[in-house]
Amino acid sequence: MQFTRTKIEDVIIIQPQVHGDDRGYFVETFREDKLEEFLGFKVGFCQDNESKSSRGVIRGLHYQLAPFAQTKLVRVIQGRVLDVAVDIREGSPTFGQYVSVELSAENKKQLFVPRGFAHGFVVLEDDTIFAYKVDNYYSPQNDRGIAFDDTAIGIEWSIPRNELKLSDKDTKQPLLKDADLFNFKDRLYV
Repeated sequence: MQFTRTKIEDVIIIQPQVHGDDRGYFVETFREDKLEEFLGFKVGFCQDNESKSSRGVIRGLHYQLAPFAQTKLVRVIQGRVLDVAVDIREGSPTFGQYVSVELSAENKKQLFVPRGFAHGFVVLEDDTIFAYKVDNYYSPQNDRGIAFDDTAIGIEWSIPRNELKLSDKDTKQPLLKDADLFNFKDRLYV
């Protein structure tokens, strides 16, 4: 596995090694020991989630507040998405900035999104299956979000706005300036 820090160093692209031949392929999609060796701390994923979506669906930008904040390790099993992580740690030198990476069944890239980041994705082709690990369970009381189209963040979603499909919940998320946020100085990896 190859680990690459992005322009926001806490967000990491993981490229697993694919072993393929005329029969198909084999890939290790997760190695706790390798990830934790690279990060320098224990993550402790406890749950796997999966969604299937059509082209143009946006899911996000979502996060959970402490003590139920979540680290995510995301990937695509079928299809393609543009995956986005936004730094929402007040006091961070990269506060309000985002990283976007195309994840696909073909490129097999994964994105490590730590606590303190809002996460979302837009689906780039029909019948896309998205899978991710989290290190904390879902807590409805701590569930939060940020508007996908907040101009202060300025995410380029790569699909025309009139083709986007959002849940009712995601059409009503607050702007970053009005959202509940994290403090950069807090210990988020405990």
